[in-house]
Amino acid sequence: EWCEGTREVSFSSRNVLKPHITISRAHFSQIGKREPHEKVGVLALTNGKPSVVEYSEISKEMAEATDEHGSLLYGAAHICVNWFSMAFLQRFGNSLLDILPLHVARKKIPTCTADGGTVTPQEVNGVKLELFIFDTFPHAHKVVALQVPREDEFAPVKNAPGAASESPDTARQLFSALCRRRLVAAGASVTRSDGTDDAADLVEIDAALSYAGEGLEHLAGKEFKTPVLIRP
Repeated sequence: EWCEGTREVSFSSRNVLKPHITISRAHFSQIGKREPHEKVGVLALTNGKPSVVEYSEISKEMAEATDEHGSLLYGAAHICVNWFSMAFLQRFGNSLLDILPLHVARKKIPTCTADGGTVTPQEVNGVKLELFIFDTFPHAHKVVALQVPREDEFAPVKNAPGAASESPDTARQLFSALCRRRLVAAGASVTRSDGTDDAADLVEIDAALSYAGEGLEHLAGKEFKTPVLIRP
């Protein structure tokens, strides 16, 4: 499995997709885009082959295009949770790596002064060339994509703590909400302790106890007060 470091790891889709690894060579999870300009790559066909188009490389018109039902035409977001067969990766590593395209990323890159000081730019001042693992998809014999629930499988971390979205704080809250739903589904109840603020109103189920919500039946009827970490 290959997960990008800025993403929360997905759960249930692993077991669904695992049987297809040997026949598909590559497969991945995807979610529906929240809005046309969400900063995620999208699933598309390029020259008839499955591929991912990076959000910075899609035009405004393509991002906002809709089908006859009013749904986004390019609305299948790739969340950088991928599975590959070892044979497929070895083939790429041995002979095909050089064919992957380079992508341009414009960044705010810190620089140093003549006396050794650091300058942190406020505007884009540099270009970084990147290779993306998803550019291997068009070379797979078969690609399988599984659409998964956003609320269960996607909690990105792209921004610094304190940011309004896609920060460690928002990812923590999303994961807490997922654990809370799993407890309630198992028949338990979760309430906030007196005086607990939003930041501390957290629930976590240790993965050693339950990986994807399974095996929690023994918690039915129990009441938990936040913050709470439930261990085996």
